[in-house]
Amino acid sequence: MGRTARIVLFAALAALAAGCLARATVTPSASTPIRVVAPGDHTQVPTSGAVPLRIEVDPGLNMTTLRVRVTGDGLDRKIGRKKRLTVVGNTATGSLTAADLVEGLVTVEASAEWLGRPRSRPRAVGLSTISWEPAIDTSTASRCDFLDAAKCLLPFPNDRYTVADSSTDTGRRVNFAVDSMPANNKGIHVDPTEWNRNDGFSPGSPILAKVSGLDLTETGAAPITDIGRSLDANQPVVLIDAATGRRQPFFAELDAQADPAQGPMLIIRPARNLAEGHRFIVALRRLKDAAGATIPAGRAFRLYRDGVATFDPEIESRRVHVEDLLTKLGDAGVGRGDLYLAWDFTVASERNLSGRMRHIRDDAFAALGRADAAPSFTVTSIENNVDDQIFRRVTGTFTVPNYLSGTGAPGARFNTGPDGLPARNGDFQAGFICNIPRSASNAGAAPVHPARAGVYGHGLLGSNDEVSSGNVRAMANEHDFAFCATKWIGFSEDDVGVAVTALSDFTNFPKVADRTQQGFLNVLFLARLLHTPKGLVSDPAFRANDGTPLIDTREVFYDGNSQGGILGGAVTAVSTEWTRAVLGVPGMNYSTLLQRSIDFDTYKVVLEPSYPDELDRLLTSGIVQMLWDRAEANGYAQHMTDDPYPDTPSHTVLLDMAFGDHQVANVTTEIEARTIGARLRTPALAPGRDPSVNPFWGIEPVAGFPYGGSALVVWDSGTPAPPLGNVAPRPPVYGDDPHGDPRNTPAARQQKSDFLAARGALTEVCGGDPCLTAAHP
Repeated sequence: MGRTARIVLFAALAALAAGCLARATVTPSASTPIRVVAPGDHTQVPTSGAVPLRIEVDPGLNMTTLRVRVTGDGLDRKIGRKKRLTVVGNTATGSLTAADLVEGLVTVEASAEWLGRPRSRPRAVGLSTISWEPAIDTSTASRCDFLDAAKCLLPFPNDRYTVADSSTDTGRRVNFAVDSMPANNKGIHVDPTEWNRNDGFSPGSPILAKVSGLDLTETGAAPITDIGRSLDANQPVVLIDAATGRRQPFFAELDAQADPAQGPMLIIRPARNLAEGHRFIVALRRLKDAAGATIPAGRAFRLYRDGVATFDPEIESRRVHVEDLLTKLGDAGVGRGDLYLAWDFTVASERNLSGRMRHIRDDAFAALGRADAAPSFTVTSIENNVDDQIFRRVTGTFTVPNYLSGTGAPGARFNTGPDGLPARNGDFQAGFICNIPRSASNAGAAPVHPARAGVYGHGLLGSNDEVSSGNVRAMANEHDFAFCATKWIGFSEDDVGVAVTALSDFTNFPKVADRTQQGFLNVLFLARLLHTPKGLVSDPAFRANDGTPLIDTREVFYDGNSQGGILGGAVTAVSTEWTRAVLGVPGMNYSTLLQRSIDFDTYKVVLEPSYPDELDRLLTSGIVQMLWDRAEANGYAQHMTDDPYPDTPSHTVLLDMAFGDHQVANVTTEIEARTIGARLRTPALAPGRDPSVNPFWGIEPVAGFPYGGSALVVWDSGTPAPPLGNVAPRPPVYGDDPHGDPRNTPAARQQKSDFLAARGALTEVCGGDPCLTAAHP
């Protein structure tokens, strides 16, 4: 028998078994001498309020002998004729209260003797079987999931909030209702229009459910310090690929910022991004409270788990689907008997996550024509002999096709064409700053040693003038790099106002995501200007006195820090210009990162009054990540290195992590390393520095040096290990912030230089010991 047939048969048998009460059910008809007209047979009665009772009796029956009996699971109750019923002619009416009912299937039996009381004739009987589920409110079932009634959209993510759509790559499409979306303090719900273009959820989405009284330690759920436990056969929290049954690594935590009056949300965080376009099943079982007692499953889920039938169309319409989930879990070794809750969700497809960005990249570069063609640019200022490290600073603008509305100013959205993709809308003028090091110039005279070409990515809501900061100038002159930078439009100093507006009403968040993708394109065009003789070096500002280019255009490399590491991962994944990148103090997945970053303190001042409910804030973090994936590394990481997008080269990436980072949480760096397949330079830390059972679980070590693949290097400043919960490390408890220390460490810069070369590789610069920053005591 096939799987579908088994599921349908099981559902039918469950309904039949549940309907077998103390006596057989007789379907009433007009020919039955006594009929229970209300409540109607095979109906779901209201969860609250009185249930009307109406019994009709044929003239051949003795109305004075009428008896009414209500039976169900543990229930056998008589309804007194004289006290509870009103008899008019051959009709009796009354009502049933909650005291007369029990959850599940209930039979209302009416019987009466025949006139004349002939002993040979048994009492006439009329029956009505009803369903009563007072703990389940299905009034919003079309837009919420009654399996977790704590908040609409829980559990999250959830295919309950998708619909079938054959036009998408996953066959699903998100279908949020506006009334289901979180509302801000002004009562304005997030407009789901842009979200409803998605064909699934984020590959790194926080998986959320509300379980009152849950204690994760007593339960034995895999914590952040023991991710490997998430794959144990007896693990109480289970995350599996629905197609393969393969378990996925994760860690579970309770919201450390919860409102005590509400209690904390359960957060399950994938330890490696989930495969694009795949469906996943979440199962919670044997959950315990602080006393070690098992927390019982909610009534709604028990209806499916235990095969309890109802007559509610909203409940029954999903029975086959839930049974399929339970069958798949059973096939994966997860039995149904002790389940607390199970649900499924679909991860967005590759095209949905990156298709818009790849479209504007391909369209814009095609407009340039030849592979060595360069965008037009204008030099606006030249500053010579800047300092003892920088020979020349050149400032200017360059032209990039604009795919935003209007002029592309802050707050602009994509100019969407009829095919749903961004359409070109004129040009955008981006600015650049380039620093040419003294190491390349020989004071502008021959012989000139052209500097390596580098694109630099700046930090959080900052500016391209960060390219002139001390560590970047030192890197340039020490290692012969000419670094150029443009603003990360969409996430630069110019966009602070839009970001604040989005935090007060997340309907505005698509403005951030769209403009940031235009910013990615701007960075790629700047890279092209550095990567061709027809680009910047065609201008005298980038040449020595004898006309020799000051920049080597044969290769271009990427180096970015903080936000430049986060966004730089996304741009690297789509870059056709550079193939080697250093991501300094990076991470990915803002839904994990923000609550663990001290940088977010400033913006919480706006967010928390606007969305005062912590459950809403957590839900919103997962909802917003669905669009943020288009504008940060989380949505691109699976194609950043050795599984490139079509018409895109593979890339080799170095991740430099500051242990105990106060701004970019280490856990987000480690998840990125697992996702891109980076190897760990060891020894990463001195013994005992990391509280994990198996530090850096799932990241294979570098076998030897020089190493030609992607890598994670941990730099230690002596800062305490970060908090284990979703809170930010703050001084003095967590010491001084080491965020800027790796880039300010000469050994780290040497390692970056060795890596960023045409035949670059990871080299050993720490003498075989853990790598310590210059700030280490």
